[in-house]
Amino acid sequence: MQRSVKQSLGPLADLPGRHGADVPSARRTARTLRWLIRGHDPDPSADQWRAVGASLTRGDPPADRLATWMRTHGLATTQPLFEQALNLGIGDVPDAPAELREFFHAIEATPDWLQPKRLVAGAKACHFSGLTGLQVLRDAALMGGYQASAINRTLVLTGALAKGAQRRVAETTKWWIDCTTCGGLSRFAPGFKSTVRVRLMHALVRQRVRALPEWDEAYFGMPVNQGDMQATYLGFSVIFLFGQRAMGVPLSRCEAESVMHLWRYIGWLMGVEDELLFETEMEGRVGLYRNLLSQAPADDSSIALGRALMDEPLSRHYGNALPLLDRLQGRYERAKHLSICRFFLGGRSMSALGLPGCVLPWFPLMAVPVTALRHRLMRLLPGGHQALVRQGRAAQENYLAILFGSGEPDIARLPQPHG
Repeated sequence: MQRSVKQSLGPLADLPGRHGADVPSARRTARTLRWLIRGHDPDPSADQWRAVGASLTRGDPPADRLATWMRTHGLATTQPLFEQALNLGIGDVPDAPAELREFFHAIEATPDWLQPKRLVAGAKACHFSGLTGLQVLRDAALMGGYQASAINRTLVLTGALAKGAQRRVAETTKWWIDCTTCGGLSRFAPGFKSTVRVRLMHALVRQRVRALPEWDEAYFGMPVNQGDMQATYLGFSVIFLFGQRAMGVPLSRCEAESVMHLWRYIGWLMGVEDELLFETEMEGRVGLYRNLLSQAPADDSSIALGRALMDEPLSRHYGNALPLLDRLQGRYERAKHLSICRFFLGGRSMSALGLPGCVLPWFPLMAVPVTALRHRLMRLLPGGHQALVRQGRAAQENYLAILFGSGEPDIARLPQPHG
């Protein structure tokens, strides 16, 4: 019986055509994740497979209603009201419209399962990953995610390629640092506010892209849908955790589950439905595996985005006194990131992304033993764990400064969707 269910995975006539468009290719992409799943059969039943496909048809109703109201009455008028409610609280907006009140009452009513102490523990676990954590997010989660061509379609139609890879990486890194700061998700903290702004931006993009003639809803489903938002949230949690261990950063079970809890709340704030969020790392692995089986294979957009991210280090300003040294460091960073991509993605995925297939994973092979030894020795010393947390966060903030070059971005203004 189970064999026949597995064989039936593929497109379903009443769901978006992208769902299970190429399951054999998706299985190859997800094979490493499959090896990490223990005690579960990750292959979905017929009902579970239908549920995965149905998630591609749903948006984010509270944010969508807010976005409709904002567009109807004009962003020039409604965005200041949104910012006032975000920065001061909905109670400080006199005669706030119902749509604005409904949205902020929803995000301010924290879920019953939220444990603030675990948010702090999860943030600290993100800190001591240092640059290794950011490398995993960039070269495994982000680069690997570009293989999902249906998700790329929204990026292409909103002008992500024209925006530039460096700016995308920098803005995402700034948001990640805000969210993983201890206390960064309290009501008026930067991480909370940045996440809510991103949620609204997604709703505005969803409406604008859906109205474009180039958007084929019968194939792609809803723009910025629940399934794709789940895949993104699991990249920041499940792939991040797996990548840390692979790169030599040891994590206890308690630390890993705290990271999962942190990103469960961030996903909730972002508008991901409760049933698509996971409490444990193993549950998250199963959910990500099933999500990956549903994704459409790489296409030309995967190559365009992959190559742009590959060359991103060449455009950074490293602060060297001589321009020649900046260029040399850029080439070194490009080679380093490519080697990490090769370590996580493998040759087949590198080719699908238009990246050179002859690259060797030289940097992980050199760095993993050193990283593993350093972390284990530091944890044995009095105050060593706290030192790892401080040093790791300092390295992450320095990396962010390099990405922006000329200073911090102005992220208080809600980004406007292109296209």
